[in-house]
Amino acid sequence: MASETPSARTTRRERWLGWFDGSLATLCLGSLAVVVVGALVQVSYGAYSMTIAEAWAAVFDPDVIFSLRAWDAFLWGMAVPEMSTASLIVWNIRLPRVFVAVLVGMNLSVSGAIFQAVTRNELASPFILGVSSGAGLMILLTLVVFTGLTALLPLAAAVGGAIAFLIVYGIAWKNGTSPVRLVLAGVIVGTIFSSFQTALFFFADDIGVVQSAVAWTTGSLTGTDWEQVRMALPWTVVAMGLALVGSRQLNVLLLGERTAKSLGMSVEKVRFALSGVAVLAAAASIAVAGIVGFVGLIVPHMVRNIVGSDYKKLIIGCLFAGPALMVGADVGARLGMSVLAGTDTQIPVGIVTGLVGGPYFLYLMRRQDSLGEI
Repeated sequence: MASETPSARTTRRERWLGWFDGSLATLCLGSLAVVVVGALVQVSYGAYSMTIAEAWAAVFDPDVIFSLRAWDAFLWGMAVPEMSTASLIVWNIRLPRVFVAVLVGMNLSVSGAIFQAVTRNELASPFILGVSSGAGLMILLTLVVFTGLTALLPLAAAVGGAIAFLIVYGIAWKNGTSPVRLVLAGVIVGTIFSSFQTALFFFADDIGVVQSAVAWTTGSLTGTDWEQVRMALPWTVVAMGLALVGSRQLNVLLLGERTAKSLGMSVEKVRFALSGVAVLAAAASIAVAGIVGFVGLIVPHMVRNIVGSDYKKLIIGCLFAGPALMVGADVGARLGMSVLAGTDTQIPVGIVTGLVGGPYFLYLMRRQDSLGEI
């Protein structure tokens, strides 16, 4: 096989560097810094008393970072090897919460970005299109009715989210869809599914199940550990990989259905395939953190304002900005009440993202004369 010419290698290098321009690199580095700082804040506080220096030293403990036995325990559920008390607390209890926040942020932001391209509607997100409500309903059914199937939570969430999106799409379809019809259909389906979620509370006899169900409906990272990381990680890797591979198709969909067909694309097949990726990503998030609103709506907007509408850059930006928002919001959820009211009460992270997302959504409405189609 003939080797590549220097000019071909140069062209490929320029193409890759073109994706990572200054704005995208700044976004990624800034988001990474937020995640690191947020993680260090998270590990510094907890029921077990230790100094900040001890907590940070435990984070960078080489006996844990470079231990294959430790990573076997974290990622595969093996027995945890012997380690210092500080390292055990930090790595087995506090850091998993950060890792779950990172995975949830990735999934929700990329899911929202895909839905916005598939529907050509900048108001689309798993929350607004009813996917979150459908997935949440299936999660609650599993917790309340099919209590022995909790290991299948990601699959149940994916099925519920897919059903909800198909219903929304079917309601909105009338010789095609429009941004307004999709949003209205999503609100209707989401409201109905939320009503079913509330009704399920009356069938739960165990108060612990009710409390768990409330946590799912509000979105919470309290009590997450490596089990949730192991549950979400494989689905996240698959969904993020497919999203990156499908970025070119997402760019073509933004050109409009007629243009996409003229370029040889089977629009409906691609649209539903990419919607499946978005549903999978949202389901992986909901299965471990419940219904966290607004992340899938505001993160793609924020990234799009910085790097533009090219989905090759947008997806990569969401992979960094989403975790930054979730980790930052979780710091506020965990420490906000202690700062404001002097109590150790933790509020659900979904409340914080709602308090951030609501005003940002209003800001978008005020700033743009036409808000809807991309």
